[in-house]
Amino acid sequence: MNELLTPEFSEELLKGKIEELSEFINAVPEIYLIIDSERRVVFANKAMYEFFKDRQTLEVIGNRLGHLLNCRHAAESIYGCGTTENCQTCGAFKAIVESLHGKNAVYECRIEQHETGDALDFRVWATTYNYNGNIYSILALSDISDEKRRQALERIFFHDILNTAGGLYGIAQLLNECPDDLDEFKDIIINLSERLIEEINSQKLLLSAEKNELQISTDEINTKKLVEEIASTYTKNYQVKNKKIDIDSKTIEVSIISDRTLLRRVLLNMLKNAVEATPANGTITIGCTNIDYGVEFWVHNPVFIPREIQLQIFKRSFSTKGTGRGLGTYSMKLLSERYLNGQVSFKSDEELGTVFTARYPIEIKRNYNV
Repeated sequence: MNELLTPEFSEELLKGKIEELSEFINAVPEIYLIIDSERRVVFANKAMYEFFKDRQTLEVIGNRLGHLLNCRHAAESIYGCGTTENCQTCGAFKAIVESLHGKNAVYECRIEQHETGDALDFRVWATTYNYNGNIYSILALSDISDEKRRQALERIFFHDILNTAGGLYGIAQLLNECPDDLDEFKDIIINLSERLIEEINSQKLLLSAEKNELQISTDEINTKKLVEEIASTYTKNYQVKNKKIDIDSKTIEVSIISDRTLLRRVLLNMLKNAVEATPANGTITIGCTNIDYGVEFWVHNPVFIPREIQLQIFKRSFSTKGTGRGLGTYSMKLLSERYLNGQVSFKSDEELGTVFTARYPIEIKRNYNV
């Protein structure tokens, strides 16, 4: 067991001061760490090593948590984990810092891994530990990836399905009261029914994508016609009644080879987010342009995104619309970057508003499967 400890703790262990604690935390399935004032790991239980047994990683002792978990933000700065702007919103970083300042803390954190793009979700408990006048943090990590995925999918699914089903029920009541005026409600019923099916298929698609079970089915797609189709589809949505959707006049018309269903889902989510963010009487613009290696679809809305929200916008379950929402931007990035060989990004300016972009090659490999 001594190999799990740094020298400063080894002598104490031999004295029996923390031997019982070490045996206990090596018997539990959760990850336990002791972090020093420089946020470096000085003790790790067996669960930490079990977590990494099928992963290539650095030495545990002496490294910071972000480096161990291969966090992509830890690689963005020469100073490493805890020194980038994104680190300020990290639940693990906040828990460690607060405990090192004498305050016990509990946070949730999502680690997006460097290179692979995979993500880890943890609930983090941090407890202050005073040893010989030095402050340490005892850190407990519980993997909540399955819990977060299930909660997010359930909440957004039931939220959207109930909204659409409620609309159908309202129209059915009107039909019951006005049986002679069926034509007035025909288009509304068709639109609501289409949305209901769309929401169900959307959640089914996302579940398959997260499990790496999607099979790509490529087709020739006309970019301008696709943009027009997306704009037309969403114009029928009740949320657009006081807003305007414009198609940029410079939208290009070229053919690309991609998966129509996935690409359509990405663009619908992009437009949906813009519509929800735009105030009444505002204008949303959608378009497509050439880039060096393919095409770029984009959607503009006039609203600025605060910096704190920008740092978390592609995280699963993060949303300004309430708990359990926020799968739209996450799924855009997941489907584009894991399955369509694309790249999703955004820019937000206080004067110009926000533009989301999705870039794709002219052709992706047929039957591409992760």
